[in-house]
Amino acid sequence: MADVKFGPAGGCERAAAENIKSTEKLLEFIAANGLNAFEYQCGRGVMVRQPKGAAIGKKAAECGIKLSIHAPYYISLASPEEEKRLNSIKYIFQSAQAADWMGADRIVVHPGGLGKKSREEATAMAMETLAAAQQYLDGHGLGHVHMCPEVMGKINQLGDLSEVLEFCTLDERIIPCVDFGHLNSRMQGTMDYAKALDEIENKLGVDRLRCMHIHFSKIEYTSGGEKRHLTFADDIYGPQYEPLMEEFVRRDMSPTVICESAGTQTDDAAEMMRYYRLLETADRKS
Repeated sequence: MADVKFGPAGGCERAAAENIKSTEKLLEFIAANGLNAFEYQCGRGVMVRQPKGAAIGKKAAECGIKLSIHAPYYISLASPEEEKRLNSIKYIFQSAQAADWMGADRIVVHPGGLGKKSREEATAMAMETLAAAQQYLDGHGLGHVHMCPEVMGKINQLGDLSEVLEFCTLDERIIPCVDFGHLNSRMQGTMDYAKALDEIENKLGVDRLRCMHIHFSKIEYTSGGEKRHLTFADDIYGPQYEPLMEEFVRRDMSPTVICESAGTQTDDAAEMMRYYRLLETADRKS
């Protein structure tokens, strides 16, 4: 039976207006809004320590919320500098360690830039770094934490859909994080959900398609790709979420969907969940 999880990335404007400051209180707020996922943000570095991580994990379990972690933004898998690649492995390890303390099993990883390489050369270098990171996690008892390389939004960044799927061929434990707003930005508004999902299934198989990690928001883009995240109130840029929810039902998928709208991520995640639940109920009755 499908078990789609929905939730926000980090805090939102409404939580801030209610003066919610601790992650534990934020988790209660998320649960009160009917959601069951949350992505803890370590974009600027992994600051959480074991006692705090365990407390967050305990509260998430009490609230029925599935946790994931966004690893530091400055990871650079294909950097021409060996030190930066080694540091990237360290940041992945730190993120996985924090995830383990929290009871989370997924960390989202930005691939980084091309490092003045061709896309093929950068992909090959990134795969070497990811393979070394996986080996390091395995050696430190963290092999159960899934790395989720993310589809990026700027065209000159490493991490289009085909590159991310290639990264995932390294190990069956690596799960793609497909940011459909990023993908739509890279494709200048021409993204097709069915084609993207077919590509994932054909490359990685139906099991990883069904359990994939998803980021979603509407995103303004230029000729270079992503410009800025928007809210669901925007009616100029896409993508629309409804066709994706329909694909979830049609394909019997159980992904985790993290909303990254600009300040309204909790409300927009709840909107997606409501629509998906309506589709799911109708499908069961048909």
